Amino acid sequence: MSRLVMIGEEVAAALAAGTPVVGLESTVISHGLPRPRNRELAAGMEGVVRSNGAVPATVGVLDCAVVVGLTTAQIDRLAAGDDVVKVSRRNLAAAVAAGRPGATTVAATMWALAVAGIEVMATGGIGGVHRGAEETFDISADIAELARTPVTVVCSGAKIILDLPRTLEALETGGVPVVGYRTDRFPAFYSVDSGLTLDQSVQTAEEAAGLVRAQRDLGLDAGIVIANPPPAAAALSRDEVEVLIDEARSAAATAGVRGTAVTPFLLDHLARATGGRSVEANVALLLDNARVAASIAAALAG
Repeated sequence: MSRLVMIGEEVAAALAAGTPVVGLESTVISHGLPRPRNRELAAGMEGVVRSNGAVPATVGVLDCAVVVGLTTAQIDRLAAGDDVVKVSRRNLAAAVAAGRPGATTVAATMWALAVAGIEVMATGGIGGVHRGAEETFDISADIAELARTPVTVVCSGAKIILDLPRTLEALETGGVPVVGYRTDRFPAFYSVDSGLTLDQSVQTAEEAAGLVRAQRDLGLDAGIVIANPPPAAAALSRDEVEVLIDEARSAAATAGVRGTAVTPFLLDHLARATGGRSVEANVALLLDNARVAASIAAALAG
């Protein structure tokens, strides 16, 4: 193991003992939710993983190293810091070399988990092909990472601000299985159904674990997307969200918002327009994805 990748003591002990481990990304802590809700969510996701029989391994960049299995104090640093950089594969080395605190995206988290030997992670929604990508070429690094890194990502589909049909096409091109968890429809993050049909689904954690084992034993390098719909009680109407996204994109264009600033701008617009219901849906789906990921990890270990 490189001196630049540090495995937390609890995670290292779990891996050595064959105890199930679930990876968690940290951008939701530093960039996803307002304070103190971000810290509460981090604790909540780790708690859900533990209560479902696995050990959480939250990933972040601190003190010139990638840390797999942040301590409570380290998570607090990322939750409270104003200088935390959002870290993907492209700027991971730069953040480590500069000694900057960093919160890892899905792509960077997958890379770190693969190095550590952890097969399952949970997040809210993966990145994908942005709307208007035919002009901007804006495609998340998550797509490329899923095509080359054998980590199973439990999520509620892709972020709703993306072009979901093109995101599924890009995943298919990369050889990434997209598998519905107790559904044959691709979730739309806040919404249960995007209207897109999936050709693979599993009904139990054991079935999902069997798929992960087959992918591994065949030597296929791609990750797997386990698409778990958000809890129905917290989900938002797809039609409502689409209207609000169109409004938010128009507002962003008017304000001249571009690049990496677009996503937080759109999500903030949704939060204000829904009176915070989008934030509650986000929290609910993150916790449920942690539950499903822990169940799959436990089935793999068993």
